[in-house]
Amino acid sequence: MSFKRNIILAAVGAAIALGAAGGASAETRWDQTHPRREEVNHRLHHQAMRIRHERREGEITRVQAHRLHRQDHAIRHEERRMAALDHGHITRAEQHALNQQENTVSHEIRR
Repeated sequence: MSFKRNIILAAVGAAIALGAAGGASAETRWDQTHPRREEVNHRLHHQAMRIRHERREGEITRVQAHRLHRQDHAIRHEERRMAALDHGHITRAEQHALNQQENTVSHEIRR
């Protein structure tokens, strides 16, 4: 059962990667650095550094760090999906929703 699950996860991961690569090539430089997207992605990058720091300091376990990184990855994926639906940028409402999700992860890092 575990082998089948790994095969399915690998296939889904490959499909997502190919889809993201195709969508990313259609974006212009302005779309990639749109101020709202840039702010969200900067926060995600900063949180990833905080997670690594907390893990190195022994404040969180390897499992906790992995879970937090997965949550950040899901937020980044959602940001890219939102941008793809709106010609390479996100709305203020979408930015607000993403920031709320990032706040939740941020509070979990501090625990």
